[in-house]
Amino acid sequence: MLLELHLKNLAVVSEAALNLSEGLTVISGETGAGKSLLIDALLLLTGRRADSGAVRHGADRAEVTGRFQVSESDPAMAWLREQELDEDMDTVSLRRIVRADGGSKAWINGRPAATAQLAELASRLLEIHGQHDQQALLQRSKQLHLLDGFARHPQLTAAVKEAAQAWQRLLDRQAELQNRGDVSDRLAFLQHQATELERESLQPEAIERLQSDHRLLANADSMRELLRRQITTLQGDDEMAGALNSVRRMLSDLQRKGESDPELAEVASLLVEAETSLSEAVDRLERQLDRLDPDPETLAELDRQLARLHELSRKHRCDVLQLQDRLTAITHELETLAQAEQELANLEPQLAIAKTAYARAADALRQSRIAAATQLGEQVSEMMQHLGMEGGQFACELEWSSPDRPDPSGTERIELLVAANPGQPARPLRKVASGGELSRLSLAIEVVTMGLDPVPTMVFDEVDSGIGGAVAEAVGRRLRLLGKERQVLCVTHLPQVASAGHHHVQVQKFAAQGLTQSAVQLLDAQGREDEIARMLGGAKLTVQAKAAARALLESQAVE
Repeated sequence: MLLELHLKNLAVVSEAALNLSEGLTVISGETGAGKSLLIDALLLLTGRRADSGAVRHGADRAEVTGRFQVSESDPAMAWLREQELDEDMDTVSLRRIVRADGGSKAWINGRPAATAQLAELASRLLEIHGQHDQQALLQRSKQLHLLDGFARHPQLTAAVKEAAQAWQRLLDRQAELQNRGDVSDRLAFLQHQATELERESLQPEAIERLQSDHRLLANADSMRELLRRQITTLQGDDEMAGALNSVRRMLSDLQRKGESDPELAEVASLLVEAETSLSEAVDRLERQLDRLDPDPETLAELDRQLARLHELSRKHRCDVLQLQDRLTAITHELETLAQAEQELANLEPQLAIAKTAYARAADALRQSRIAAATQLGEQVSEMMQHLGMEGGQFACELEWSSPDRPDPSGTERIELLVAANPGQPARPLRKVASGGELSRLSLAIEVVTMGLDPVPTMVFDEVDSGIGGAVAEAVGRRLRLLGKERQVLCVTHLPQVASAGHHHVQVQKFAAQGLTQSAVQLLDAQGREDEIARMLGGAKLTVQAKAAARALLESQAVE
């Protein structure tokens, strides 16, 4: 519930503070006095786009602050905790400033907040209904939302939305796979490439060994000569003593002398190691020499293998050492395409199941909507009889379509029908309702559907537009009835509606220092009588006007 509203430098209001209570609070004033400024102030607290025109002339900024009472069970309190903006208190403060350059800032409980956060929280604190909201009744999507709210079946609407989304995901995946076109040619091409690559040994170490063997055989003659020289140097021949034989002779001599000299024994030990190493070197050189068999067929085969690898590297535009990675990528694409083909085949039964699930959920929602449409039509029709539309009828017509595509809102389209006068056929609301009739229908629907949402404060901006007399009295009574369920604020220009309020706020216009300004005050009993008399008879308060005002107030006092 809105407890306090403070305005500073907002349009023609220099500064105003208003304390509010439960029930119906009516807001009145002369034409142009600024009654709707209070609505504009609340709209700023709901995150509405700021306009520099809201700043009073000569001021650098406008400021609006609202303090709301909240309880532990309110959705607003749950939101505050989720956003970590709760202050362990039973009130919440919203503040908005608008600068003269058009910029704005917002605060929640004294902490800076984005206007989107302000809008989210405000939607849990108050609803503002104006001419724009009445026009929303003419939109079919809004009409369906209204019916679902009245039916109180959020589980059914959620089930339809979830089933539609699941079905749509499968349809999107099917379209994605089908958009690839016929992949049989691609599969054949990739399979050919994979077969070519699989014929070769593509491991980097195998390729490096092949390259090494090829280099060795390609230079076999010079390599054999080099190896023979090295072996001769180590082993020796008839013309020269080799290093290995020299070490062996030295070792033999030292071993004989080393029996009496420990240091020579250590040198002999080192020579043993040298002999072993030299022997191993000779063995390896001889094995390498044996490999250098001058077989032209072996060399030709190595040439062919390397040529095939280089041809594949050119074809795949990569280094020969990257051919293994290329084969891995081709194999992965082959598997992906094959899986896609299988997935596409598997999608058909899945789509059938999803369509059936959607149809089942949509049918359950449809049955609930049909029952709710009948009840809503009957209750709004009854309320119309009390709002100057005697004999009028209201109905919700549902048009069903086959569930061929997943629609998150279900398979129905709605048309609100109204017959404003008896004997007339019901026609679509968007085609026949006048401004006054639309206002009364909006109020009738609000009364019928009150309590369907947890928002504690409702604001009506001239909901009584286009009506008067007995109808205005009926509207006032219904607003007062609505005020018993929750806090209601209503801007009005009709005395019959104003007299129905539990509280009365007056907006007055005056000139000060050459500027037009507005002042806001909560009226006492005498002030209410005078204001309603003014609304009845004009600026001059006659005895008759005051008596009529008193009678209106007394008639409402018994409520």
